[in-house]
Amino acid sequence: MQLTLWTYEGPPHVGAMRVAASLDNAHLVLHAPQGDTYADLLFTMIERRDARPPVSYTTFQARDLGGDTAELVKTCAREAFERFSPELLLVGESCTAELIQDQAGHLAATLDLPVPVVPLELPAYTKKENWGASETLYRLVRSVLLDRIPPPNTPRPARDVRRAPRVNVLGPTTLGFRCRDDVVEITRLLAQLGVEINAVVPLGASRADLQRLPEADFNIDLYPETSRATALWLEKHFGQPRTTVVPIGLAATREFVAEVAMLAGIDPDPVLGREQPGVARLDASQSRMQWYARSVDSTYLTGKRVFVFGDATHAIAAARIAQEEMGFTVVGLGTFSREFARDVRDAARRYGVEPLISDDYLEVEAAIAAATPELVLGTQMERHIAKRLNLACAVISTPIHVQDVPARYSPVMGFEGANVLFDSWVHPLVMGLEEHLLQMFREDFEFHDGAAASHLPRSGGSGGGTASAVTQAQRPTTGTGVATEASEAAVAPPTDATAASVRAVAPAPRWTAEGEQELRKIPFFVRNKARRNTERFAAERGLTQISVETLYEAKAHFGR
Repeated sequence: MQLTLWTYEGPPHVGAMRVAASLDNAHLVLHAPQGDTYADLLFTMIERRDARPPVSYTTFQARDLGGDTAELVKTCAREAFERFSPELLLVGESCTAELIQDQAGHLAATLDLPVPVVPLELPAYTKKENWGASETLYRLVRSVLLDRIPPPNTPRPARDVRRAPRVNVLGPTTLGFRCRDDVVEITRLLAQLGVEINAVVPLGASRADLQRLPEADFNIDLYPETSRATALWLEKHFGQPRTTVVPIGLAATREFVAEVAMLAGIDPDPVLGREQPGVARLDASQSRMQWYARSVDSTYLTGKRVFVFGDATHAIAAARIAQEEMGFTVVGLGTFSREFARDVRDAARRYGVEPLISDDYLEVEAAIAAATPELVLGTQMERHIAKRLNLACAVISTPIHVQDVPARYSPVMGFEGANVLFDSWVHPLVMGLEEHLLQMFREDFEFHDGAAASHLPRSGGSGGGTASAVTQAQRPTTGTGVATEASEAAVAPPTDATAASVRAVAPAPRWTAEGEQELRKIPFFVRNKARRNTERFAAERGLTQISVETLYEAKAHFGR
């Protein structure tokens, strides 16, 4: 355990808490000291829940270690049932309690409570949060459905064609990335296909929903980090097939719709009939992303270097969208989800980059710095890394902070999710035209960082905008193209005046043919200013000719 470092995942009991907090009328008893109860904050602070998670702690202390800590577990479980009357009781232990080896889950199972008691084994020193969520969901579903498993080799009855296909949506949890909105979007998408949702598990699921899982025709493995183990178990014992495509991005959403239609035995045309892959028209899709990505100026998206890091599901999807749907260039791809490392490595090979499998944020920071991206797509950890490196960043995966749980409807799945991703990823970038304006006018008296808003008087008084003598004296003299040479000389220090007199007798720098050609690529309304700034830059350095390199050196100089 990296107790001295920020981590991408908490211990597995945090994953168990995420599942328990997702369920309706369930309760988690956690054998833990008071120091391991910090996870409450995650739910109330980040997701702004109006109630603390349904968890009771034994909160044993040092003095209890000399007595019967096992009795604390039984007492806590009994009191939790009497107080909260849950339909399901989950019992596990934190990383600290694991050292005591009380086996809390099995102790609670001996109480003969009138509800299912699900014992959880959460090896905190070998596994982490996402594994804990996956294991908890698997144990929960297995416990509820164990007595309903049909005999081996029992064929699954065919669906009655007179009823609509039914599906289970598996995986969304509290503290997941946009899970609540994703479920809404997927529900809407399935309704367009004529597919009914049998149950959503675990988010909002009751004990009755869990018992109803075998009634579905197939399962949607929506968040593999959480749901893959459960989907495989249902497939093995109840003959329910599962989806393999996560609908993040336009292409993946189309593939998801086609896969759902195939498993349901229905026509995908109600949805895909509106979709025209490769056609960039505003009305060609339920998402605007395809048209928007192709209609912006070329330097806005095309070729922008992007580094992707997050949980495996979102990182793989983000890399595909970035390179294949938005015109970025993926220069880095990684994950902290070691259980899905193989999938990330396969994706990295498609983009010709070295995969990064690590849960050390310092290693991730070093990789980002080495890749020199223009945009980082990552977690809350990468948001901080990008700030230190002065890079644009958009959050695509847990771990998240409160700003990544927006009040507005913001799915990342489905066609509307593609719109959200476009906005989230593009807005941190600077448009090509905007970049020219910012660089070329950076030293202008109206556009420099300390200038007041254009609708306010520049003098600080009530006048009509005439700059005061102080403002005139402080006005930058390089690259303005506004002040006359006489006024520049009047406010320049003696050394600058001397340099100006030297420049007056020196021959003007000559533009090379390549330099002139590159200059003509600059928008006409700032081209003359770029010419003046570059010529001044060259003259100050005693250069006799201006090449392409000189042009960009001048741009960098005046952009500082």
